Amino acid sequence: MAHEVVGDDEVVLTTSRPQLPTWWVGEALVIRQPWQERDPRVPPHRRLDADGRPTVKDLERWVQAQRPVTLGWLAVERKLEGGVVGHCGLLASERLPAGEPEVAFELLRHAWHQSFATEAASAVLEWATRSGYQRVRATVREWNTASRRVLAPVGFMETDQIERDEVYGDTVFITRSL
Repeated sequence: MAHEVVGDDEVVLTTSRPQLPTWWVGEALVIRQPWQERDPRVPPHRRLDADGRPTVKDLERWVQAQRPVTLGWLAVERKLEGGVVGHCGLLASERLPAGEPEVAFELLRHAWHQSFATEAASAVLEWATRSGYQRVRATVREWNTASRRVLAPVGFMETDQIERDEVYGDTVFITRSL
């Protein structure tokens, strides 16, 4: 069970192991690392381009634009050891119905297989429930079994909706009522 601390410009969701604080500009380097680690099957617009974009500076501007805090991206930080190991949050998606945000998460490779993503997603779902959302969605590439395994224990169910993509793999639409 997560609990929430909210300040004027800060949110911190706390679970037994990870905590999810608001991103800070100084964490842009950590935010960029998953862009370098992404699976080659991920579409190019979600990987570093030939010019190395997004740069740390690009991501610093993105973090700054996230203020003041709204339902959105939070860092995933090891509560006891410290250190940001990824991000998790809610985002609006043009592919989903209005008012039904998408839960998304990404961890650095060294933090995989430790249940941080599942705990973080659970905390974000509790936050979404307290914020009045009725349903949350997720979209996952069919080949991304690790993300699908994160979503199943927190109550997501796969739907019949699939977005076909012969190049990067089909996207499966997953949903959870709150």
